[in-house]
Amino acid sequence: MSYSHPPRRTGLPRAVLRWLQSLDLSFSPRNFRRDFSNGYLIAEIFSWYYPEDIHSHSYENGASLATKLSNWSQLGQFFSKRKLKPVQELIDGTIHCKPGAAEMLVQDIYSMLTNGRIKNIQDEVDFTDHYYQEQLPMVARSTASKAIKNNIKLTEIMIEPNINKNRQKVNAIINMHIQRRLVEREENPKRFNIKPSLAERAVRHPAAVGPSGSAINIQREKLSFISNLGLPEIRSKTGVHFKEIQVKQAERCSFTVDV
Repeated sequence: MSYSHPPRRTGLPRAVLRWLQSLDLSFSPRNFRRDFSNGYLIAEIFSWYYPEDIHSHSYENGASLATKLSNWSQLGQFFSKRKLKPVQELIDGTIHCKPGAAEMLVQDIYSMLTNGRIKNIQDEVDFTDHYYQEQLPMVARSTASKAIKNNIKLTEIMIEPNINKNRQKVNAIINMHIQRRLVEREENPKRFNIKPSLAERAVRHPAAVGPSGSAINIQREKLSFISNLGLPEIRSKTGVHFKEIQVKQAERCSFTVDV
């Protein structure tokens, strides 16, 4: 059984596709996640606008991590020289083949170079599979280990060998997974066989409202009546009998000690 991916992360607007075709690139990108990850096509795009700064022979069209880092390092120097500011999160997502990152980066570059506006470009950068998991039925949603595998790429760990930072990423993914599970349990308690607590099963009757219109005043009147109710009034009632108990105490003897 296969489930469709969210439509907002598939494909590009027609205006962007026509713009890419007009650039006469060395090859037509078919898989954006794979073809744009090494930065080779990105360098070709900018070479049409800045031919004196970018030379295609300086970039290598390879799939290794070293090739990707080398190409993007040269592009980073070019961005600093020309004072261009592409979104760094989009670049990182493109390097690590995050779903939707390459498409968003191409749209950002299109707006940067042509001053064109795209209506459906996303303002929030989120490369997790949260939106995709929500579209799936509960039986097909990922477990905690699968969520870690889907949201952290091997290249991210290879670039960042710091164990503490990688542990923080894993903890963030696990917390997101736990929150999603809690929401599922609240929305479908019968599926998870969740029994209501004693407080939830207790019947709550509305407080009686007197002529004054306030239940608090009624409680205060009851408390004041009980506090004013003294012992002599209880003794005067006919249905109550009391029995006095006499306690005989032993006589105290004084002892004197002669020294």
